[in-house]
Amino acid sequence: MLLSIDETSGVPLYRQIADALRRAIQSGAYAAGTKLPPAREIARALDVNMHTVLKAYGQLGDEGLVSIKRGRGATVVSAGERGDVAAAVRKAVAAARDRGLTRSQLVSLVEEQWK
Repeated sequence: MLLSIDETSGVPLYRQIADALRRAIQSGAYAAGTKLPPAREIARALDVNMHTVLKAYGQLGDEGLVSIKRGRGATVVSAGERGDVAAAVRKAVAAARDRGLTRSQLVSLVEEQWK
């Protein structure tokens, strides 16, 4: 997969890398179970710091798109696994509505848990 970044863009490099990989995953270019290229390899190809790529991988991991295992790399998660998270979110939204929470209150609760 060919990734490109725009160093003159105001968008952080790690976010550009994460966005490109996210698009590739969502388009099916990287199917479930596919290992993403090693961070060192992408960093070398893009001439960026390896930690920039690792931050992008971390963001995709936080979004539930990839599973990251130290020493084994990042692997694309199946849509079924992502669906489990979506189902949990639907339940949380329904529970919040049942208890009279506003959208902003629910978002605040999620942000507290994210930390």
